Parts: sequence; structure tokens; C-alpha cells
Amino acid sequence: MENSAGTGRDGRLLQQKKTIGHRLAGFKRNGFLYILLAPALILTLLFKYVPMYGAVIAFKDFSPIRGILGSDWVGFKHFDKFLSSPNFEVIFMNTLKLSFYGLLFGFPVPILLALMLNQVRKAGAKKNIQLFLYAPNFVSVVVIVGMLFIFLSPTGPINQLATHIFGQPLMFMTDPQYFRWVYILSDIWATAGWASIIYVAALANVDPELHNAASLDGASLLRRIWHIDLPTIKPIMAIVFILAAGGIMSIGFEKAYLLQTSMNLPASEIIATYVYKVGLQSGDYAYSAAVGLFNSVINVILLLTVNFVVKKLNDNQGLY
Repeated sequence: MENSAGTGRDGRLLQQKKTIGHRLAGFKRNGFLYILLAPALILTLLFKYVPMYGAVIAFKDFSPIRGILGSDWVGFKHFDKFLSSPNFEVIFMNTLKLSFYGLLFGFPVPILLALMLNQVRKAGAKKNIQLFLYAPNFVSVVVIVGMLFIFLSPTGPINQLATHIFGQPLMFMTDPQYFRWVYILSDIWATAGWASIIYVAALANVDPELHNAASLDGASLLRRIWHIDLPTIKPIMAIVFILAAGGIMSIGFEKAYLLQTSMNLPASEIIATYVYKVGLQSGDYAYSAAVGLFNSVINVILLLTVNFVVKKLNDNQGLY
């Protein structure tokens, strides 16, 4: 018995040594790649993980003078305050609606652009179209918002046309009912072209012989797109959708804040702008940290849920 027990321990130790040896050999073999990875890893740790310690102030009565460690614990007091606030439902629904509608209308557009670009056969024309579509992505958010205020002002070119049609200008920048559409459509215009790059690259790998064979069999253009192009980019669509759904509550703060006016506030006040006003402008850091942490938790739940659902839907196709 003792001999067999000793042999078992020796076998496990030998296996552990072999595993460690394999890992060391792999590290030596790929050492240069690990060195290249180190700066990105260090920056991620410093700017993504280390600041997570500051989230503890969401559970404290934080005082800048006493510091994080010296402040008193209050548990879920700030979370209860936010959830019971009369502004909670409005702010939460504004954030959810803006994100959901943005995903609903914005997600298919890059795919459609990529499918259309894939049908352009002249290389020169295709490059010019791509340049035209990608350019808005490099325009500053501040510049885009400034353009919106100019074009959508009561005396702007859009309202001059609206006045001829409806007899009066439309208050795009002050009426809350127009805020979401202005935000979403301008966001699609600015990002859809750049977002289509990944789909264009995937479609470039489609064998032209598949399209030729399908054409000889009498398949129409829409049939070829449905049975050849879309299955090719389906795994990428799933990954992009998971990432987009995981960040559904993380709306860009800058654009929403810049588009805000005192008149459209009922539709434009979202969690990100609320955290900025409560935290930096009012100085209630603990409460704003609790609101931000609540938003992050919702994002994580959505990401895990969507990831689980997409995996279940695609198990039969072997995408994962």
C-alpha cells in the first residue's frame, strides 16, 4: 500500500514537472511575443484593473479629506437612493431606449454597406466609395454636434425645406421627441462606414467560383448573397452583436451631453450624463460611483445573457 501510494505521488510530481517544463519551453520559444504583449498588458492593468479599487467608494460615505480607507461604510445606501429616486425611471429608460434603438437600427447598416461594396467590381470606384464612407469616422464628435446645430437650427437648410413642406420649422434640437432620432441617425452616419470594414474584409475571402457556380445554376443576386455571403460573415456578425449588446448601456457621454439643451432634457438625460453632473459638478462622488457601478453591472449581465443566447442558437452550426 505504501509503495503504491508513493508511486502515485511520484507519478503526480513527475506529471507536474513535465507540465511546468512544457510551459517554460513555450515561454522561451515565444518569449519575444510575450515581450511585445507586455506594454499592452501593463497599460490594461494600470488603467482598467487598478482603478476598479475606486469603485469601493460606492459603498462608503466618501470624503476626499478622509480618503477611501478612512470613509465610513454605508453599504447599499447610495444604490437605494438612486433606485428610489424619482429620476431613476426616466434616466434608466432614456439610456435603455437610446441604446436599444441605436443597436436595432445601427447594427444592420454596416452589414448592408459591406454587401453592397462587395458587389462593386471596379477597384478604383470601390476605393473611392470606401474613402467617402470611412471619412465621417474621423470627424470629431464636437464638430459633428456643431454641424447638427447648424443644419437643424430653425433657420438651417433642413428647416428651410421643412418650412416649405409643413409650413413651419421643426424644433429638432429642443423638442424631446426628435432627440433620439437626431442622435441615432447622426451616429449611424458617423460610424457605419468604418464599422463595415470587418465585414468587407471577411467577404474578400469568399471564393468567386462559388458565385460563378451559383450563377450558372440560375441563382439570383439576392439568393447568392443569402446563401454565400451571409453565411461567411455570420460568425463575425455574432461576435459584433455580442460586443454591441454587452455595451448597450454604455452610450457615449460626449455626444449626448453636447446635444443636451434645457428643452430636450426629458429625453437626453442618460446615466452617463447624470453621473457627470452628480459626481463632478455637484461633488457627490460616492453617489455617482454607485450609479456608475449599477450601470456596469447591468452591462455585464446583458453581455453574459446575450453571449449565452447566441451560443445556444449557433451550437448546431459549430461557430463556437
